[in-house]
Amino acid sequence: MKYEVLIMPSAEGELEDAYLWIAERAPVEAAAWYNRALAAFLTLETFPERCPIAPESGLFDHEIRQLIHGKRQYAYRILFDVVGKKVRILHIRHGAREHMTGEEMAEE
Repeated sequence: MKYEVLIMPSAEGELEDAYLWIAERAPVEAAAWYNRALAAFLTLETFPERCPIAPESGLFDHEIRQLIHGKRQYAYRILFDVVGKKVRILHIRHGAREHMTGEEMAEE
């Protein structure tokens, strides 16, 4: 089954923020990282359940999963849920940051 991948507004803003943060430190790598992030999103069209359940999942009445994108200081957690035939990308968070709180997750 193929899923439709939707990027929620909160994730769009966080993706742009991550790109700008990386661009300040590694301008050449930033565009490549951004394009690979979009490609990573599209991998969720098939078998999104392959990704582990995110630690934040316990804050909700349904599963929140995570896909790790990038390496070392450019590693980000892509937090998403699966609703019917749709994958909703909820948040993008730097891998070194603490797990999100219920209030942060609700800002979608």
